[in-house]
Amino acid sequence: MSVTLEHVSRTVEGITTIRDVSLTLERGTLSVLLGPTLAGKTSIMRLLAGLDKPSQGRVLVDGKDVTGFDVRKRSVAMVYQQFINYPSFTVYENIASPLRVQGKPKAEIDSRVRDAAKLLKLEPYLDRTPLQLSGGQQQRTAIARALVKGADLVLLDEPLANLDYKLREELRTELPRIFEASGAIFVYATTEPSEALLLGGQTVCLWEGEVLQVGDTSKVYRNPETLRVAEVFSDPPLNLVGLEKRDGFVQYAGGIRAPASGLYASLLDGSYRVGFRAHQLEVANGIAGRHAFAAEVTVTEITGSESFVHLKRDASNWVAVLQGVHDFPPGHQLDAVLDPNNLFIFDSADRLVAAPQAM
Repeated sequence: MSVTLEHVSRTVEGITTIRDVSLTLERGTLSVLLGPTLAGKTSIMRLLAGLDKPSQGRVLVDGKDVTGFDVRKRSVAMVYQQFINYPSFTVYENIASPLRVQGKPKAEIDSRVRDAAKLLKLEPYLDRTPLQLSGGQQQRTAIARALVKGADLVLLDEPLANLDYKLREELRTELPRIFEASGAIFVYATTEPSEALLLGGQTVCLWEGEVLQVGDTSKVYRNPETLRVAEVFSDPPLNLVGLEKRDGFVQYAGGIRAPASGLYASLLDGSYRVGFRAHQLEVANGIAGRHAFAAEVTVTEITGSESFVHLKRDASNWVAVLQGVHDFPPGHQLDAVLDPNNLFIFDSADRLVAAPQAM
């Protein structure tokens, strides 16, 4: 089975939420819709499900136009950010509910419910009601109900967003195994780059209703085609600085002048923007061959295993992520250091012209 959006756009009350999106999803694949709030993730899912109809373009299933088909005529299951279960039903009955609607035999229902419960580690809780479960167990129940339905297309709209950190991490590590075991087409929406990287599959980068780039998740992360893609795929936000290359030297905006080494060496003379993620920015002194900027600490956030150091450099605000505990006080002066071999370089049209060879 394949599902295709063909030059799809959607406009509601004069506001365009989806702009000329073309996308094909194949059976047995996972596609992550990655983008900030209002990027169009939920809108695309609703078009795939048949809950909404595009203003332009077509939706195809195995090449057949299903644009006007009602959602009830499509083999679709959807799990929302707000997990939805029947409060008076047991976990068993919640999972079994779509099979009962389909009129499946009792033995088949029991077998499929127990298989799904085993996959989602819900076997000990089948006789409980949702109010007797933790948030993670309730969300597992909603996912199990979607899987047991046997739908060809399973849509998960930020399903872990409302769970606490520990539960999110637990389910994130389980989901790839669940996806692989199911064999359906999975589409997973998230605002978090780390979640996309953990889930793998292919990533569809979105911004204001437009598809910016589609590809293997790790490849899109390592080689964002544009500055906007790099920004979507960076958390903390991408650090930026302007740069001019002339006659074998580079001049940073409001900063140092240095020989054009590393990735800079192959650039044509001209103006560029340099992007670097928080882990690519070092805080140190006197590293040979690297470019150091005087910066001032504004805030230090300590998570335990890492420290997020927020820096002010001229008019720019940067973030560095350092391993371990680094308790720099506000106003502390230090050197923010760039490695010319470990950054992204974008031309005047914000297209990627150079990237690290290994990340």
